[in-house]
Amino acid sequence: MVDVTVRRVERADLLDVLRIEKRCFTEPWPYAAFESFLDEPGFLIAEREGSVLGYVVADVMPNHGRDIGHIKDLAVAPEARGLGLGRRILRRGLLSLSFSGAAVVKLEVRVENEPALSLYREVGFDPARRVPSYYADGEDAYLMVLDLSEWQG
Repeated sequence: MVDVTVRRVERADLLDVLRIEKRCFTEPWPYAAFESFLDEPGFLIAEREGSVLGYVVADVMPNHGRDIGHIKDLAVAPEARGLGLGRRILRRGLLSLSFSGAAVVKLEVRVENEPALSLYREVGFDPARRVPSYYADGEDAYLMVLDLSEWQG
């Protein structure tokens, strides 16, 4: 997907992001949640010819000199899946978190979401623990962690 651009989100992109969110998740984020992350350097979109195809939302939290990045949301529009776009967006998000001072990155993922688990493992995330009933529907989550210095190594 050489004709795809990954860039920082802009306010004008939020409705497209929200449309993808609603198509991809049973518990979608509301518009205001995305709006609250507009200034985060880890909120990136992938677009082709003006159409948003996917996004990642991530931020960095200070933590005693070893700041923690958090991948909060990542999605690719169903029609754009299987082309490596999720991997590309995730990698760019990780670079952004690294440049913003994160040493470690965490995320939560549904234990039954095999495509996402496969992607995260492939990129280098390791399961740290299982979180019971993390999601509103009662499904457990895996907390996964990636050390950025090892990842960039």
